[in-house]
Amino acid sequence: MGTFAVTYAYSAASSAGRDEHRPRHVEFLQEQFDDGRLVKSGPFGPDEDPGALLIIEAASKADVEALMDQDPFYRNGLVEQRSIRQWNVVFDTNAGAGTARN
Repeated sequence: MGTFAVTYAYSAASSAGRDEHRPRHVEFLQEQFDDGRLVKSGPFGPDEDPGALLIIEAASKADVEALMDQDPFYRNGLVEQRSIRQWNVVFDTNAGAGTARN
């Protein structure tokens, strides 16, 4: 299993569309969280460009891409730019205090 960082960038013009599709987007993310695939997610802060960061656990980058293609925000063209990068976690509070994992 690998860990992947997914970033979304939204255009300001997609705000109304995101409001419209947000309930289905949140439902999709909740399902991924409940199934253990989504580790953490959330939008960037108010002083940042519109977007979000999602941390996903999956077997491969292709699996993450196929999964995130199902996100209602992505399916409805509301994600202006998406990046999926494998992330090699070295320090993780869930691995125990002071434990580094490679």
